[in-house]
Amino acid sequence: MTLELTGASRRDLLKASVVGGGLVLSFSIAPKAGAAEAGAQALNAYVRIAPNGLVTIMAKNPEIGQGVKTSLPMMIAEELDVLWENVRIEQADNDPKLFTRQFAGGSLATPMNYDDLRKVGAVARAMLVNAAATAWNCPSGECKTAEGHVIHVSTGRKATYGSLAGQCAGVAAPDPKTIPLKDPKTYKIIGQPKRQYDTKKVVTGQPLFGIDVRVPGMLYATFEKAPVFGAKVATADLEAARAVKGVKKVFIVEGGTKLDGLLPGVAVVADSWWAARKGRNALKTTWQDHPTSKQSSAGFDKRAAELNAGAPQMNLRKDGDVDAALKGAAHTVEAAYAYPFLSHAPLEPQNTTAHFKDGKMEMWAPSQNPEPGRQLVASTLGIKPDDITVHMTRCGGGFGRRLSNDYMVEAAWIAREAGAPVKLLWTREDDMHHDLYRPAGYHYFKGGVDDKGNVVAWQDHFVTFGEGEKLASSAGMGGTEFPARFVPNCKIDQSTIPLGVPTGPMRAPGSNALAFVNQGFIDELAHAAGADPVAFKMKLLGDAPMVGTGPSGYNAGRMRGVLAEAAKMSGWAARDKLPKGTAMGVAFHYSHAGYFAEVVQATVNPANGAIKVDKVWVAADVGRQIVNPLGAMNQVQGAAIEGLSHALYQKITIVDGAAKESNFSNYPLLRMAAAPPVEVKFVITDYPPTGLGEPALPPVIPALCNAIFAASGKRIRTLPIDTKQLKA
Repeated sequence: MTLELTGASRRDLLKASVVGGGLVLSFSIAPKAGAAEAGAQALNAYVRIAPNGLVTIMAKNPEIGQGVKTSLPMMIAEELDVLWENVRIEQADNDPKLFTRQFAGGSLATPMNYDDLRKVGAVARAMLVNAAATAWNCPSGECKTAEGHVIHVSTGRKATYGSLAGQCAGVAAPDPKTIPLKDPKTYKIIGQPKRQYDTKKVVTGQPLFGIDVRVPGMLYATFEKAPVFGAKVATADLEAARAVKGVKKVFIVEGGTKLDGLLPGVAVVADSWWAARKGRNALKTTWQDHPTSKQSSAGFDKRAAELNAGAPQMNLRKDGDVDAALKGAAHTVEAAYAYPFLSHAPLEPQNTTAHFKDGKMEMWAPSQNPEPGRQLVASTLGIKPDDITVHMTRCGGGFGRRLSNDYMVEAAWIAREAGAPVKLLWTREDDMHHDLYRPAGYHYFKGGVDDKGNVVAWQDHFVTFGEGEKLASSAGMGGTEFPARFVPNCKIDQSTIPLGVPTGPMRAPGSNALAFVNQGFIDELAHAAGADPVAFKMKLLGDAPMVGTGPSGYNAGRMRGVLAEAAKMSGWAARDKLPKGTAMGVAFHYSHAGYFAEVVQATVNPANGAIKVDKVWVAADVGRQIVNPLGAMNQVQGAAIEGLSHALYQKITIVDGAAKESNFSNYPLLRMAAAPPVEVKFVITDYPPTGLGEPALPPVIPALCNAIFAASGKRIRTLPIDTKQLKA
């Protein structure tokens, strides 16, 4: 089956490029061996070179707007030594046998691929050099490369990669360990700002996304599920839906109980999406009772307070004697913080196109995590994973939502029952009512500061969701969460509330909420001590370069570096000169291997409590190399803007076991007119490069809340910010 996103199918274009003389060069990160064949390669096909010298590079990971379709090929192109303007990029299909792990999450694209993909380019370059040396009957060491050419140094003889590509079919790929990589000082592509490869297509509305997919004979589907997560169908007027013009099939899906899998519901399949929607409206579905139908946000709030009044259910960390330290502290503070459930709200609703034929499933899915999606479809439908093909389309936003693949398995099930290719498309309301939400949480703090401004006691009773030690997805907190290990007397306890609401990772999982509460309470301690918040946080970080080892190690030196830089960028020292009602707040956070400090300047109108975010300054340390500075800047700015949306507007309210908010009218995003300028500086340090999709978001929320306190004297301890509380 062909994918009709453009006039010619991708498969036809690929066939033309291979049959027309292009050569696939490949590199296997996995310990496999394979023989190169004329025009194709049996192993990981990353690089294809045509006779005219154009180089096609496969982008292995899903593109969700974070720019990896550009940055990962940049790594290959740099070591291949070609001109960027001669590079073409194609999205790879999901194929773990060829490309190993293909996913978008955890800010891991750069750290997981930086070394290996550079080796891909280096090995391909070495093969071209060897082909030229063989043709010229000279040692390969006498040759060098430059801008898509192999050059014989002593004679100046030159050959294009395009003229050599055909000869590489008989050249064995060298051991990557034997191929030296470039000195970063010589980079011409890595470290240079490059526009995202598909930017023009995105802004001109050309088809790229899952929602754009069209295949011959395709039908459209909607899938109605219960408002209470996992409830089964009681009644549905299937005949009324079938009577709608254009409706082809209507059927009940029994589904299961796994909240991120195939749940019960009613599918309506039609010759247009609008007909499917009309058929769905005619169903008049009712739902069976469900055990979690009495759960609510108000009930969770009440239960959290009850749990805090009693003994914690378990302890996560205990250093020193917190009670004694609090009694001896010069200043003590108690505060209760809370944050709500959040919806990911990607602009492209969930969708997948699926076709089941002759026992095999072909799918086009905007998934952040396509291989687990393939496995989910296989296990749910009883199909062999090898009989399922997943084509990765561009995702119209993900933010963690598309790490789960419930929409994929729904589309697969419906397509099998329909007997035709089917595009399942959720409504905006479906997307918001059936998210895997960022979990809510509650923190009950006690802290103490001595007369020298040192934090001597820290206590947090964390009330989250789960049962016992089994927590809801993304609802946990580790015992090393800052400022643990930096305070001599530290106690972190945990209690849980049972939950029937599906939860999951959201951009900077855990950190997006924990930074708000911890950095907010640290600011409260600074105020109690009468200290400058920057100086207070510097003192808390201490003088040691590193606290802890391994994955849980915390590089205090790197954090001090970005905190100092953020203060310098923002003119923190001169903040007292700001007009009345305008102030700065500061926060920092370590997330996804990145060290970030941020300052927010905000103005609070005392007449109505309205907040204007004037500017954000971000200092970031993600190691020694920024692969694509333009993409990196976009990621940081976008993360800060999204964090401001979380703080100012967003909340999912659970009522009678279901999500109340349904669309952007009651779950708003920050609009362009309210978006502040975001100034970014990367602090380069001699550490391996890490990712940028997530770590810029967490600090902006507490930095804004701390700025609001400085401007108004009103402390924000619950999100989203209630501006009515800021009135004079």
